[in-house]
Formats: sequence, structure tokens, C-alpha cells
Amino acid sequence: MATDELSSKLSRRLQIEEGAEDPVAVDVLGHQNGSEEKPSTTNANADSELGAKLMRRGELNEGLGEQCQPSMKVFNPYTEFKEFSRNQIKDMERMFKTFDAGKDNYIDLMELKLMMEKLGASQTHIGLKNMIKEVDEDLDNKLSFREFLLIFRKAAAGELAEDSGLSVLTRLSEIDVSTEGVKGAKTFFEAKVQAINESNRFEAEIRQEQEAKKKQVEEQKQRRTAFKDLQSAFK
Repeated sequence: MATDELSSKLSRRLQIEEGAEDPVAVDVLGHQNGSEEKPSTTNANADSELGAKLMRRGELNEGLGEQCQPSMKVFNPYTEFKEFSRNQIKDMERMFKTFDAGKDNYIDLMELKLMMEKLGASQTHIGLKNMIKEVDEDLDNKLSFREFLLIFRKAAAGELAEDSGLSVLTRLSEIDVSTEGVKGAKTFFEAKVQAINESNRFEAEIRQEQEAKKKQVEEQKQRRTAFKDLQSAFK
């Protein structure tokens, strides 16, 4: 195997450097019975992969490349995107999951293509790549849910060009992001008032959700009781 052969070569090189073995001349041209021996495809692929890794390592050491590492921070959309209400974020999450056909928590190029076609605003291949590039913070050429929310943050802040693909996406999504959060306040006191209002709105939405769930549970209990009464009537 290519890995075993590489390991054997490294071991032999170490032994030669330590003087444990004498170097042996190798027929580089590899002539055997008048014919040239061709390296296997597996060896070529292994050498190519090793060369790419070494080149990448050299670029990182010289400061020419950026090393992307997955973030260990837990993402909470409700605390990071306070300019949006819980309902707005849930609408965006539903839309994201609808078009995440692979169910891998990412929207890749083909899924974005399908999304724009469904919205009636088909984009070119380059246009789709530019849409991803504008919010692709980790440079993985696909959109995470956080990066998807960044699209609507940019739209709410007026940072998207009118004719851009992302701007078209937000306009056709039927998700209203016109409300501004604390970032839009002009003074400290206005920001304080808005922060309090934002907190109250957040708590009110949670209470509404809890009341709706409580009502649903109560209705289910009533239906079960009515069904049992009906069963008893026929016994």
C-alpha cells in the first residue's frame, strides 16, 4: 500500500542517517528488461495528496493562508440576533429547514439554486456563488443557519444592494425585517428604553407560547374525557 511504502522509505532514510545501513543506489529510470516501469496510480495520488498537505502547511507557517477551525461557541439566535423577534427568527428557521434538502444544517449551492427558483428569482451560477460569498464567514462555500440570519440582518441594516441576489431573497421571503433593535438607537437613554422594551417583548412572546401550549394540553384533556364518557354510555 502507498502508506506502508512511504512509512518504509522514511524508516530506511532514518536508518541511513544514523549509520545503521549503507545507502544503496536506486535505478531512478526503473528500466527492467528494456522497459520503463510506471508508478502506480495509487502512489501518484498519495504523493499528490502529501504534496498538497505540505504546501498548505508551508503557507500557514509563512502566514500566507488562514487556518479555519470550527467554532466551539454555542450559537443562540435569540441572544445574538436581538434585533429580530422570536417569531421572525422562527419564520427564518422554518424557511432555512424547508430548503435544507440534505438535512445537514447547511444550504449549499444547489439548495440555494432551488430556493431562488422556488421564489421565482433564478440566479446564474456565478450569482449564486456571490450570494454565498457575501455572508460566508467560515469560507466553506455553504450557508449555516447563522449565516442565513446574517442575510436578514444586512437587509434590516440597509447593507444590501437593491439588485443583489440576497436583497431579492429577503424581499421574496415574506419575512418582515423592517423593525430595528437597540443598534438603531441614537442616544444612550433611547437605547436603554429600547433594551427594556425588547426584553418585555421577548418575555411576552414566551408567555404567549406557554399559554398556547397550556391551552392545547387542556383541550386534549377535555377531548379524552369526552371520549371516555362516550365509551361509558355504550357500556
